[in-house]
Amino acid sequence: MDYNEKTLKTEDIYKGNIIKVQNLTVSLPNGKEATRDIVLHPGASVVVPINEKGELYMVKQFRKPLDMTTLELPAGKLDSAGEDPKLCAERELMEETGLRAGKIEHLISIHTTPGFCNEVIHMYAATELTQGDSCTDEDEFLDVEKIHISKLVDMILNHEITDAKTIIGVMMAEKILCGK
Repeated sequence: MDYNEKTLKTEDIYKGNIIKVQNLTVSLPNGKEATRDIVLHPGASVVVPINEKGELYMVKQFRKPLDMTTLELPAGKLDSAGEDPKLCAERELMEETGLRAGKIEHLISIHTTPGFCNEVIHMYAATELTQGDSCTDEDEFLDVEKIHISKLVDMILNHEITDAKTIIGVMMAEKILCGK
């Protein structure tokens, strides 16, 4: 069966600093029409910084959409169309934690919410870390914490960490550290 939907009409609803929202009229595989609200996002990179002790560098920051403080892996949006996600990961690691990675490797690229958004997050493991000075953006307020992988897994299982990219990154880091 062909599951593709053909776009018949596109209406731009909103354009913000990061996202764009469109309303699409589509033709379904059965020939009927439907509407789709789509969020267009430039994409992002997330870094899983792992030190030799099995600790990950995590970022604690307030997230207004959730109206709460979260514990997450360092991450940030791609700043321009076509920006290399690896360079974005390296930049975000330095900006948010002050760390430089001697080795950085791609782990996975994930679709965060494919039901309504095209965002792709590119995930990188960062090892052989050296400390420098962080240089957060003027609108970023965060603290960096080193937490052992086993404690992070427990925090996920106890619902203390709910950020999807962080959950995926921590679980992948656990596999890396266990040699699987």
